[in-house]
Amino acid sequence: MKKTVVAIILVLSALCLMAPIAFAEEAPAAAAAAKGGSNTFYYAMAALGSAIGMGLAAFGTGLGQGLGLGKACEGVARNPSAAGKITTTLIIGLAMIESLAIYALVVVLVLIFVNPFGKLLQ
Repeated sequence: MKKTVVAIILVLSALCLMAPIAFAEEAPAAAAAAKGGSNTFYYAMAALGSAIGMGLAAFGTGLGQGLGLGKACEGVARNPSAAGKITTTLIIGLAMIESLAIYALVVVLVLIFVNPFGKLLQ
């Protein structure tokens, strides 16, 4: 079962990486490059890097939140009288973990829309 899931993920990843090649338009890109340079490659790599970065951030925060919630449930089950302190600590911890995903989203949006490397690419 694990090998099948890994194989499916690898095939889908390969298809996602080949999609820009399959849908590429050669003539407009060449014409734009001849006019003075286009940042098409930058935007393609920024989109790919942003998708990977946001996916890793979502995976990491989901994993962290799941582990934190599971341990909090174990703690309450072992010592019900400490449920108030555990719940307070859990909510603060989940907010901190969620803020990491928001920071990743801000970085992704800056890379996509602000183009901080524009002068280096020209």
